[in-house]
Amino acid sequence: MKIVFATNNLNKLSEIQSLVPNGIEILSLIDINCNEKLPETSLTLEGNALQKAKFVFDNYGYNCFADDTGLEIDALGGEPGVYSARYAGENCLAKDNIRKVLDKLKGEKVRGAKFRTVIALIINGKETLFEGECNGSIMQTKNGEEGFGYDPIFKPFGYNLTFAEMTKDEKGVISHRGKAVKKLILFLAATD
Repeated sequence: MKIVFATNNLNKLSEIQSLVPNGIEILSLIDINCNEKLPETSLTLEGNALQKAKFVFDNYGYNCFADDTGLEIDALGGEPGVYSARYAGENCLAKDNIRKVLDKLKGEKVRGAKFRTVIALIINGKETLFEGECNGSIMQTKNGEEGFGYDPIFKPFGYNLTFAEMTKDEKGVISHRGKAVKKLILFLAATD
């Protein structure tokens, strides 16, 4: 089975390609010659994931899936949430987002947070949503070099390592995206 993952994020693409079993070939936007910026104007993760998947399905005709992920921090009322990728402004870097989170949490003792991923799948026009989440806490400083985004400051509950200190395989077992992808894979295997 061939399916497009509607993302321009090569880190996400690599992470998901490492999770899917043989028999499912993940195509990138580059593989289908899609060089356009995908729409992400919804106020929800579900809405953004669906927008991106619909764009690829409607304009390129491929069965596809797209995701949107948010880091939701308790002490910040759920921020950055749907704005996680651009929390420090449009075209910001991950380090800018991390700096903003750490600045806003200065002196805060309660640092609970969760990562949440929503995947929207469209096969032959039928839409299905899958969700995964991972609860944890925000560290005081960055730790680790692996992963991407907020991984250096997020430590999942029950672990002494941040996502950025884990291997891709270790993170994939417990992460929000890993959980959502597992649901996606089970669904695809049942429909194949």
